[in-house]
Amino acid sequence: MDIGGSVIDSDTTYFIAEAGVNHNGNVGLARKLIDSAATAGADAVKFQTFRADRLVTKSATKATYQTEQTDAEESQFDMLQRYELSRDDHEQLMSYADEQGITFLSTPFDEQSADLLDDYDLPALKLGSGELDNVPLLEHVAKLGRPMIVSTGMSTLAEVKRADRVIRTANSDVEVAFLHCISSYPTDPADVNLRAIDVMRDVVSGPVGYSDHTTDPETPALAVAAGAQIVEKHFTLDKNMEGPDHAASLEPDELERAVSLVRLATTVRGDPQKRPTSDEDNKTTIRKSLHADVDLDVGDVLTEDAVKIVRPADGLSPGELASVLGKEVSKSVSKDEPITASIFEGTDE
Repeated sequence: MDIGGSVIDSDTTYFIAEAGVNHNGNVGLARKLIDSAATAGADAVKFQTFRADRLVTKSATKATYQTEQTDAEESQFDMLQRYELSRDDHEQLMSYADEQGITFLSTPFDEQSADLLDDYDLPALKLGSGELDNVPLLEHVAKLGRPMIVSTGMSTLAEVKRADRVIRTANSDVEVAFLHCISSYPTDPADVNLRAIDVMRDVVSGPVGYSDHTTDPETPALAVAAGAQIVEKHFTLDKNMEGPDHAASLEPDELERAVSLVRLATTVRGDPQKRPTSDEDNKTTIRKSLHADVDLDVGDVLTEDAVKIVRPADGLSPGELASVLGKEVSKSVSKDEPITASIFEGTDE
């Protein structure tokens, strides 16, 4: 999967810094979020594209976490309306992100918003957990043909499989990655369940990643160690700002640490092979081999008392001891010298 020029495979991890609506409807603040994401070394900065009247009813109540962080008397519609970004806002932020050397991504919440983003040739479209069962939107975005990243909070494995099937039926050629996710803000570490990444990988047709809502900068790196190939993390300039997502987001220094740890986790994760590395050049020094524990003359029979297993590994492997005991020595060997196959040459097997 090619997301903004970085191939998502076992050797790389794509880090999405989720700005979401933490710009509070202010394009100047959104620019500062882009600066922060670029400084932290994230691959992409992601916002949200929606119109409140296409997302919620005017009477819709807020989620509990939204009520705790914003005016409890305000409707969800009124809150979201303040966070809308216009087409002009999108164009400004896309241009600014490009200037800062970071990929701009966004999450559409309806077909018109998806079409708006499609107009700008974005390298991928991200769908939030709330759309996992939104078959019309999944189908519409799949038919646009852009790589899709789909979060799976609040879902069962069966729902993830069904979403994958819906997308593949709509467009068998579209690239899609699913992100394990827990849609609680913030997420208790005890609920993260990173083992689900492996389970999801067995049933979906593309890469699997993780969208994190814990308050810990270390969790994305742990997800990488667990196999995530894409990670997403909410961030803000200040956790104490008014708004639904600030409190469950990382501040700039924490975001920078999260990205750094993800890069380290990606490096140390390596590949699914077990083999010596090119730097393991001390094998002869550290491993042991068979050495004579006494002076051996031609014709002596090698007994267990005449052998010791010590460093360096310049003789036969300890695993070959049983195969040489009882053999006659055809060459003399001084104490401490390695026992090699050559000292048995010419003897009966």
